[in-house]
Amino acid sequence: MSWCDFDVANDESRLIELDKRAAEPSFWDDSDAARDTMQEIATLRSRVETWRGLEMRVRDIRDLLELAIAEDDTSVASAAEKDIAAAEKEVESLEFQLQLSGEYDNRNAILAVHAGAGGTESQDWAEMLLRMYLRWGEQHRFHVELLDTTEGEEAGIKSATIELDGPYAYGYLKSERGVHRLVRQSPFDSAHARHTSFAKVEVMPEVDATGEIEVNPDDIRIDVFRSSGAGGQNVQKNSTAVRITHIPTGIVVTCQNERSQGRNRDSAIKVLKSRLLERELIRQEEEKAKLKGQHVDMAWGNQIRSYVLHPYKMVKDHRTDFETSDTTAVLDGGIDGFVEAYLRSQVGEES
Repeated sequence: MSWCDFDVANDESRLIELDKRAAEPSFWDDSDAARDTMQEIATLRSRVETWRGLEMRVRDIRDLLELAIAEDDTSVASAAEKDIAAAEKEVESLEFQLQLSGEYDNRNAILAVHAGAGGTESQDWAEMLLRMYLRWGEQHRFHVELLDTTEGEEAGIKSATIELDGPYAYGYLKSERGVHRLVRQSPFDSAHARHTSFAKVEVMPEVDATGEIEVNPDDIRIDVFRSSGAGGQNVQKNSTAVRITHIPTGIVVTCQNERSQGRNRDSAIKVLKSRLLERELIRQEEEKAKLKGQHVDMAWGNQIRSYVLHPYKMVKDHRTDFETSDTTAVLDGGIDGFVEAYLRSQVGEES
C-alpha cells in the first residue's frame, strides 16, 4: 500500500458504490436525492483524482532522483528538489483539507454580522468585519451574495447577512462564529479617545434541497415592507422586503436586497432553515461539551478574537493563541492563519 492509499481508499469504495447506484434505472425517481448523490460523486471523484495524481507525481520525482543518482547529474537533482518542494506544499494543503470532514463542512455558508451595544462605534466595527469576510470570499474565488443589510444611523451597519458559495465554505468559516472585539482610537470621537467595540458573527451551513429542515407554514408569520437604504438612498417604492418570524423559536429573518418580493422571500426561507439547522448543531455541541465536563457559551460573552489597533497593533485569537501584528492584512481578508489554527486545534475534539 502506498503512502496515500489509506487516505483515499474509503473514498474510492464509496465512489464505486455510488456509481453503481447512479447506474440503476430507478435512480432518478427521486430527483432531489439523485442530485445530492451526483454532487457527492463529483466531490469524491475530484478528491480521489487529486490524491492519485499527486501519488503519480511523487513516483515520477522518485524515478527522476534515481536517474540523477545513477548518472550523477546535479541539474536533474536540482529540478527534482523543486518538484519535491512543490509536492510537499500540496500534500500539506491536502492533509489540512482532510480535517474538514464534518457532516456539513463541504456546504456553502451563510454568515451574519451583528453590531453590539455601543451605537455608531459598534456599527462601524460590524461593517469592517463584513468587509473582511467579503474580501476573504473574493480572495478564495467564492461567489458572495449580500442577502440583507440594516444600515446604522450615522455610519456602519446594525446587521448584515451574506451567502458564500464555494468548496468547504462552512467548514472554513465555522471558526469565525462568536464575538469579535475591537480596540482603537475612535474616528467618531473628537478627542480621539480609545474605544472598545463588539460585534457578533453567526455562521450557518446552507440547507440542502432534500427536506433536511422542514418549516411548517403554520409556524411562520410573513410580513412585507419597503426596503430602505442609508440616508434615504435606494428606497423601494413597492413593498419588496420580507420579514419571516418563526413562531416556535422566535427567530426573525429579514431579506431586502433583492428587488423582487418573491426572491427576498426565498432568500429569507433559506436563511431561516440554516438558522434552524445551526441551532440544532449548537445544541448538539453543548451536549457534547457537558459530557466532557466543558462549558460552551454561544452568547455575547463568548469573545473569540481581539483586534487591537491602538496603542499597539495585534490580532489575537483567544481559543488558539494564534496572533499577528499585521492588522491591515487581517482586516483586508487575510484570516486564513486564524482559520487553520482553529481547525487544527479541533482535531479529535469533535469526535
